[in-house]
Amino acid sequence: MTRTLTILGATGSIGRSTADVVLAHRDDLQVEAVVGGRDAEALAQTARRLGAKFAALADDKGGSALKAALSGSGIGSGAGASAVVEAAERDADIVLAAISGTAGLRPTHAALKPGRRIALANKESLVCAGAAFMAEARRIGVEVMPVDSEHNALDQALAAGRTRDVEKAFITATGGPFRTWDRERIAKASVAEASAHPVWSMGSKINIDSATLMNKGLELIEAHHLFGLEPERLDVVVHPEAIVHGLVQWTDGAVTAGLALPDMKVPIANALRHHERLAMALPRLDLAAIGRLSFENADEARFPCLALARAALRAGGAMPTILNAANEIAVAEFMAGKIGFYAISEKVELVCSSFAGRNLGAPATVSDALAIDEEAREAARQLMPA
Repeated sequence: MTRTLTILGATGSIGRSTADVVLAHRDDLQVEAVVGGRDAEALAQTARRLGAKFAALADDKGGSALKAALSGSGIGSGAGASAVVEAAERDADIVLAAISGTAGLRPTHAALKPGRRIALANKESLVCAGAAFMAEARRIGVEVMPVDSEHNALDQALAAGRTRDVEKAFITATGGPFRTWDRERIAKASVAEASAHPVWSMGSKINIDSATLMNKGLELIEAHHLFGLEPERLDVVVHPEAIVHGLVQWTDGAVTAGLALPDMKVPIANALRHHERLAMALPRLDLAAIGRLSFENADEARFPCLALARAALRAGGAMPTILNAANEIAVAEFMAGKIGFYAISEKVELVCSSFAGRNLGAPATVSDALAIDEEAREAARQLMPA
């Protein structure tokens, strides 16, 4: 059966991989709408290529450029926040939510409609407002399927048993570019060195989060909301080959794991059709050719951002929202060359500590989450060099 699809974040790395999946299965997937950030030309090309009916640009100044780029195509267009929400709300069976950052919160929540599937790649929907997002999804009958390779692997592995029989669920980390570096060398790392992810091709901010291992901490918070697992039943294991993406250890001692070559089209295809797997003409996993899979414990002394994220998850309430906001500001300052690598974790810890005594509850709405996010960002800005 053909399903209709809207892609939020169509010009990013996840969106481009999703387009490849769609083009390989034109009889199974038809595109209703596509959303991009600022690049009107790239969004128009994507809309034309996928045969979308509507295209929306988040940048309200780019509306004229988008309309001109789509001239003669018959594809409708709009620009600004209202156009993005319009795209998210259009009739579609599936919404691929891949707008990065807190900019993705409102459109991803707007996409929650009865009977719909959300293929979720926007971390902030769960990190900043996970309790509210999942409660609303359950209330109105929305299926949430994770797109991140780690959570997608866990989703498949967890199908082997009951949640109550899970002893521990592990997400894997490549260890980033500094896996074998000592702390002294890491402290002197440049932006270019921190951005050089050894396996995945991702956005610049996510590359830095992978270097600090904050990305894995945020993924633990996501896993908590997606699968209803307590913090003590979630962990990270370093696996540089990036073949095993998630593992579930059961109470009887058995382990179920999700393995695949590191290609985002694999979890995207699974998230889009789930129980109806899409055949993909991708290289197959050859374990004999790989020869060895290795695993290590994550070192929180060299990568303190992971410890900070674990602490935020345990604290609950608004602390994950505060952690995420502070981290975004600190990473931006590092990328601008204003602070050193370890100043990222130092600033995040200071911001989280400044909010700790207030016992703020988990955001009940997107507006609550965005208000806490902005307050934490301002607190982080105050700690940054002029």
